Amino acid sequence: MAGTKTMVKTGTLYGVGVGPGDPELMTVKAWRLISMANVVAYLCANGKDSTARDIAMPFLPESALEIAIDMPMRVEREPAQKAYDQGAEEIASQLNRGQDVVMLCEGDPFFYGSFMYIFERLSGKYKVVVVPGVTSITAAAAAIGQPLVSREEMLKIIPATLPEDRLHFELATSQAAAIIKVGRHFGKLKLILAELGLLSKATAIEYATHDNQKITPVENIEGDTLPYFTTIIVRN
Repeated sequence: MAGTKTMVKTGTLYGVGVGPGDPELMTVKAWRLISMANVVAYLCANGKDSTARDIAMPFLPESALEIAIDMPMRVEREPAQKAYDQGAEEIASQLNRGQDVVMLCEGDPFFYGSFMYIFERLSGKYKVVVVPGVTSITAAAAAIGQPLVSREEMLKIIPATLPEDRLHFELATSQAAAIIKVGRHFGKLKLILAELGLLSKATAIEYATHDNQKITPVENIEGDTLPYFTTIIVRN
């Protein structure tokens, strides 16, 4: 009929966890979605290469349209919020055209993942499917061959970005801990572990499952910084 408009069904946004580093640790579902994707989105720290894209690269179709979200790594929140706003707009533009979008997420999308900020901007308007992935914590435990917890033990996941007094309290009252976001906070963290007599019980795993993975007892590490992608496992 003349004048009739064709309604375009909006696409689905997939938040896909690509795991901690080794592409072979990706789930079958993640591999399937990535290998069939027409549009792929991911974060780029300070405009540099994307770790999530590097992990998924063996499975990315050459024809896929790529949305690189430039994420400024700064303490101030405003630049990051603007980047998420812009990224969400670019993704929404593709969804409105009926294109599904696969957003690549290091580790798991909802475990300290930046995808959650895209999710909160778009989930009320579009269908969003979250595909979980292997986390850096479970990968780190596997790398050192040490169970995280057993029986009635409790595990704390502690960001090293916490204030010193809070770090001290959380570590002093934990049976087992996985410390993330270490980076430039390693100096204060090592002092606290020493005060609590936990240095000999702590192991640092840098870039778990990547080709440059490095495992070191914390008591043997000199200096005040470690890579951001470092997990420290502590078990009393």
